[in-house]
Amino acid sequence: MALVQLTESAVQQQCVRWFAIAHRNLSGVLFSVPNEGKRSRSNANRMKAQGIVSGVADLVLAVARGDFHGLFIEMKSEKGRQTDNQKRFQADVEKQGYKYIICHGFDEFTAEVTKYLDL
Repeated sequence: MALVQLTESAVQQQCVRWFAIAHRNLSGVLFSVPNEGKRSRSNANRMKAQGIVSGVADLVLAVARGDFHGLFIEMKSEKGRQTDNQKRFQADVEKQGYKYIICHGFDEFTAEVTKYLDL
């Protein structure tokens, strides 16, 4: 029997549900950035004018810990890799005092977020 590979979206949903249960006291401070998806040219232009930026991480945890102002989380499939725009975004936010992580799955997400919140 073959293992079913969850989509990146399904894993991200699982992670957000876990966070809402495990960290009820931090309700509302983990949120997604809806940057991906196919759009019409007019919708894409409108979103760009509203401030959408290519490469922004999938999730933001707006909680300061240690020396960090907050945490940006890029969700990737098991074999997923960052795009050049994502690498530029990572460098930019790290210069500003944010932590940036890449998570390949639910277990990595829970471990990394727990480690960050324990700083």
